[in-house]
Amino acid sequence: MIKRVLVANRGEIAVRVIRACHRLGIEGVVAHSGPDARSMAVDLADDAVALPGSAATDTYLDIGRLVAAANTAGCDAVHPGYGFLAERAEFAEAVTAAGLTWIGPPAKVIALMGDKLAARRVAGEAGVPLVPGSTITADDPDAVTAMGEKLGWPLAVKAVHGGGGRGMRVIDGPDDAAESLAAARRESQSSFGRPEVYVERFLRRPRHVEVQIIADHHGNVVLVGDRDCSIQRRYQKLIEEAPAPQLSDPLRSALAEASTQLARAVQYTNAGTVEFLVEGDELFFLEMNTRIQVEHPVTELITGLDLVTEQILVAAGQPLSFGPADVRPRGAAIEVRINAEDTDGGRFRPTPGPLHRFEPPSGPRVRVDTGFRTGDAVSPDYDNLIAKVVVWGADREEARLQAVQALRELRVDGVPTTAAAAIAVLTHEDFGAVTHTTRWLTDHAPDLLAIPTRPAVAGADGEAGADVAVAVPEDGPGGPPAEVELLGRWYRIPRFGDSPSDGRDADASIVAPSGRGPVRTRATQSSRRQVGNGRITAPMQGTVTTVDVSVGDAVAADSRLLVLEAMKMENNVLAGVDGTVTAVHVVAGANVAPGTLLVEVGP
Repeated sequence: MIKRVLVANRGEIAVRVIRACHRLGIEGVVAHSGPDARSMAVDLADDAVALPGSAATDTYLDIGRLVAAANTAGCDAVHPGYGFLAERAEFAEAVTAAGLTWIGPPAKVIALMGDKLAARRVAGEAGVPLVPGSTITADDPDAVTAMGEKLGWPLAVKAVHGGGGRGMRVIDGPDDAAESLAAARRESQSSFGRPEVYVERFLRRPRHVEVQIIADHHGNVVLVGDRDCSIQRRYQKLIEEAPAPQLSDPLRSALAEASTQLARAVQYTNAGTVEFLVEGDELFFLEMNTRIQVEHPVTELITGLDLVTEQILVAAGQPLSFGPADVRPRGAAIEVRINAEDTDGGRFRPTPGPLHRFEPPSGPRVRVDTGFRTGDAVSPDYDNLIAKVVVWGADREEARLQAVQALRELRVDGVPTTAAAAIAVLTHEDFGAVTHTTRWLTDHAPDLLAIPTRPAVAGADGEAGADVAVAVPEDGPGGPPAEVELLGRWYRIPRFGDSPSDGRDADASIVAPSGRGPVRTRATQSSRRQVGNGRITAPMQGTVTTVDVSVGDAVAADSRLLVLEAMKMENNVLAGVDGTVTAVHVVAGANVAPGTLLVEVGP
C-alpha cells in the first residue's frame, strides 16, 4: 500500500489530494515554489519540499526537481493533480523509473492521448465519431486556407499537445489564417513547451459534454456519469454541471458507449475523461484527458464517490471499490470557477493580486474547493483560479438557485472575480432553458457583463485574448466622474457638474476606513470618447509575446500594438487613440509590471 505521496502541484487541487491521502491514512507531501511557501497546501501537508524560484518552468514544470523532491521526502508515489505535468508522459516515465508509483494512467497512454492527432486516429479506429479535420500538424497558412476551402469556414486551430483552451484559435476566413496560426503556435509553446497545432472544422453551436470514467488494473472500466461544460470563455470552462441536462436517452447511451470503447481500446487505467462536442443528436470526439478533471466535484456530489481516493487505490493495485451498479446519480450539481479576472464587457482580463478578504460561502449543500485564505495572493506566475464553488440540489433548478445564493454569499476583496459574471449567466433564461452552447458566453458577454462604471476598454473579440486600453480622465467641471478602488472594488465619485439624471449612480460616495488598504482613482466608462492620452501602459504584470508596431506606424484607436501574456492568457493591448507611433519601449520576451510604459502614440 502507498504510504507517502508527493503532490506535484499547487492550489486547490494540491489541497484536494492531500485530504484524500489523509482519508486513507496516507501522508501527503507538497513540493512548492517560493510564492507558495505559506500556502494552505503547505500548511495541510505532512511535509513540504521547497523548489527554488517562482516561475512555473523552474518549479512545477521541472521534472528533475520534482522527482528529486519525492526522493528527498521519502515518498513512494506521486500525484500530479491537473495542469502542469499531469499529462506529460515524460514525467510519468521519470517517476516510475525512480521506483515510485505514478498515480495516473500509464505513460504510454498519456503519450498516445496527449497527442491530439494520435488520439483522433485511435478514436476513429475505435468507431468514435470525429470532427472533420487534419491528421497532420499545421504550420503553413496556405495549407490551412486550402483546408478551409475544403471543409468550410470557420476552422479551429488547436494545440497538438495541449488542452484547456490554450493554444486554440478560430479562423473565420483566409485573411485570418496566418495570424491565428501564429498565435496558436505561440501560445501552445508557452503553455505546453511544444508549438505543434492541427486544424479541424469549427462547430458553430455545439454543447461541450464529457464522460467521467475510471478503470483499474483488473479489467474493470466504470462510467461515473456525464457533465455539461458549455459555459466557457476563451475556450476555458466557467460553469460545469452534472448530469448533462436535456440529453436524449439514445444520445446519452451513445456517449457512454463511445467512451467505453475508447477506454478499452487504449487499455486505460485510473481516472480520465472523454470529451465530446454535441450538436443536435450528433456527437463528435474532442479529446481524452488523462488525469483528474477540474470539474470532478460535480460528479462526486451526485454519486457520493471520492474519485481522488479511488485514483490512489487503483495506483496501489487495488480493484475499484464500486462497480457499474453502484453508480446511482442523484439530483444535480453545479460548479462555478472563481477566477481572479476583470469580466467587464466579457473580456475576462487576468488580475492577480492580494486577497484582502476571502470568505467562501457555506451550507449543507455547498462545497468549496480552494487553496487560498484571506491574506494570500493570486500570483501572476500561475493560473488565476481562486476557488470552485460547488452546490447540490434535488434537481437542476434547485441546484441553479443554490449556486446563485452561494455566489451572493461569497466575499472577495483585493481582486475582481468571475463570481458576478457567473450569477449573470445562472440567472439568464437561456441557461435555465438549456439553450446555451459553447459560443453562448462569447456572444452574450459584451452586453451581459457591461458595467457602466468600469474603466474604458476597447473591443474584445473573446477568443484571441482580451483587448485592453487605458482611459484618461478629462479635467475640469463637467468632466467624467472619477472612481476609487478600495480593496479591489470600484466606487463612482461624481465630479462637480455631473448630471444626476443620467441614471448611473450619481449619488455614489465612499469613505476609506483607516488602515484598510490603498485607494486609487480612475476614469469611468463615460470617457470612452477619449480612451487614452497616447501613453500606453501595461494593464497587468505579464510577458510581451508580440510587438506589432514600429516608430512611425499610423494606428487607429482600436489598433493592436502588442500582445501581453498574463496567467497563460494572451491580451491584445490597443492604442486607445488615433495617431502615429512615436516610441516603442519594449521588445518581445520582456517581462513588465503593471503601469510600465509600453508604447507612445502622438498626433
